[in-house]
Amino acid sequence: MIKKMACVVSVFCVAAVQAAEKPNLLFIFADDWGWGDLSCHGHPYVKTPNIDRLAEEGTDFHRFTVASGVCSPSRAAVMTGHFPARHHVDGHFATVESNARRNMPDWLSLDAPYLPRMLKEGGYATAHYGKWHLSNEMITDSPSPGEYGYDHYGAFNCSGSQMPWFEDAMNTIAFMEKSQREGKPFFINVWMHEPHTPHHVLPEYRWRFRGLEEGDNIYAAILSHADDRVGEILDALDRLGLTENTLVVFSSDNGPAGASDELSLAYDPATGAGFGRGASKGTTAGRKGYKASLFEGGINVPFLVRWPGQVAAGKVDQVSLISAVDLLPTFCEVAGVDLPEGYEPDGMSIVPVLKGRKAPSREKPLYWKYPSKWPARESKPDHWVSYAVVDQTWKLVTNEDLSYVELYDIANDQYEKTDLKNQQPETVKQLIQKLEAWQQSLPAGPAGDVFSAERKTLP
Repeated sequence: MIKKMACVVSVFCVAAVQAAEKPNLLFIFADDWGWGDLSCHGHPYVKTPNIDRLAEEGTDFHRFTVASGVCSPSRAAVMTGHFPARHHVDGHFATVESNARRNMPDWLSLDAPYLPRMLKEGGYATAHYGKWHLSNEMITDSPSPGEYGYDHYGAFNCSGSQMPWFEDAMNTIAFMEKSQREGKPFFINVWMHEPHTPHHVLPEYRWRFRGLEEGDNIYAAILSHADDRVGEILDALDRLGLTENTLVVFSSDNGPAGASDELSLAYDPATGAGFGRGASKGTTAGRKGYKASLFEGGINVPFLVRWPGQVAAGKVDQVSLISAVDLLPTFCEVAGVDLPEGYEPDGMSIVPVLKGRKAPSREKPLYWKYPSKWPARESKPDHWVSYAVVDQTWKLVTNEDLSYVELYDIANDQYEKTDLKNQQPETVKQLIQKLEAWQQSLPAGPAGDVFSAERKTLP
């Protein structure tokens, strides 16, 4: 009996030591949160003291870009470490008819490489809470989030039951407590609803900003509610004694939506009723374009990282070029998990950058693809770009048939004000050649078990 108890104690001790050796990973991914929508980024009336705490206790990286200007492809890049075009995810997952019309799959293939699966195989407890949108609630035969490598999940914009959008923090805290009891390190996605429409706002938060006009009041209120839930999670890490051994990242899937003129109600079958785009008051802080644009306003978003003792506190990094496709190899290196044999990420580990050391040279360009209308519409002058490539200090943007391009020294012109194509014709030629080679490497269409049975009923 004594020997048996000793063995049990020994097992728990070993598990506790293993958990302590491996950092916990917490990835908070907001939805349509603009670069300027943080009080630490100078917003005039939005208050985000809890997210600001991550900047105060960590590093604020100003040159982070997501892999798309819209939701689903941006999230696919985080999950796979690949440019979403490799999986033919070029836009948001919608109805089966809409997906088919755009030559898209109905969900992200289960055969793709996945970050949660890699970490789970490396000994991590894995969970996802919040938005999914790697399929859609309207496609009832799509795989659930749990089939992608999560031990536990609660989600919306997915098949099955829709988790209430405000339960992300509650579920996250419960999973952290459970993982600690079991002596396991954890990886948790917290994919928040805010500030996507519909805007679900509570009276107490509207009261906080009662002096503002209605649209601004609603926007400030929903961001404040999201910030409070981030605060609940950070407070729980403190209470559990996990702060020092937890890497926390806050970011957004794309830039802000941009407001329409009229304030009206909106409805989403996944989250319910709320206010529509009339209250979408997000700001890019001067960056060109908004959500769905491949200019910086659509893809350059907040990226705050806290990891006590590893990532410098109170630092602002305005030079390191970081991409969403870097997250998978970075999280795996932090976790001590080897990448699967034969897997080649489009990104690279940025652990040296996080720790304040010089990053290894980015040998491969970064690419974007998004179907945009050409010529540019007067109402959306910065939403015509269908392809973009960044290589070293240069960013080239082009329309769908590559007949029109613009070139920017993105390292020194983040607001994309000076088009240098006429001064740098050789650079334009080289980037076009690289873009064309990348295009030729992409699949002609979706492949594998990625289609709903509903496809068979389409005309």
